[in-house]
Amino acid sequence: MKHGLTIALSKGRIYKETLPLLAAAGIEPLDDPEKSRKLILDTNHDDVKLVIIRASDVPTYVQYGAADVGVAGKDVLMEHGGEGLYEPLDLKIARCKLMTAGPVGFVEPKQGRLRIATKFVNCAQRYFAEQGRQVEVIKLYGSMELGPIVGLSDLIVDVVDTGNTLRANGLEPMEHIADISSRLVVNKASMKMKHARVQQLIERFAAAVESE
Repeated sequence: MKHGLTIALSKGRIYKETLPLLAAAGIEPLDDPEKSRKLILDTNHDDVKLVIIRASDVPTYVQYGAADVGVAGKDVLMEHGGEGLYEPLDLKIARCKLMTAGPVGFVEPKQGRLRIATKFVNCAQRYFAEQGRQVEVIKLYGSMELGPIVGLSDLIVDVVDTGNTLRANGLEPMEHIADISSRLVVNKASMKMKHARVQQLIERFAAAVESE
């Protein structure tokens, strides 16, 4: 939208936890993405739309200006690289940790490369490279926990919240890579062209985060 505001969100936990922040900014969606098949949701403002996309696509939509602002997990931003984006605000929602995990009692072999299964390929490669450890990273799109169980990988790199899924599959969290929470990201051109609108949104979100 040329003069309006398009906000990119993903379904699920991030969407639910962003709703109170949107309300604090005076924005209320007219449809529920869990019930509606619409991918673009109208709000109580004619010129504010919400686009509902995959979490991993939010930085791309914002970077290329298909959305003015978005809410994305720090894990997704670290993997994306954050080019072409401002990241003005930590929303302190959808908190978890990015960690390595492996079978309980796993001992790292002295020789040979570790095999790491993950969807966070760039994050994993960076982390192990910084430590001077040689690894082979295998990209998976889901069910990382299966990797070590079926012998596809030695370890996994994934986001850990409660750790229940790991424990249920005989794995345990091991090395802490990063604390994750959702961030507000802004398209650089939108920050210039729609500065007043975007700045107002940032300030209202910031006030709501503070009051929490």
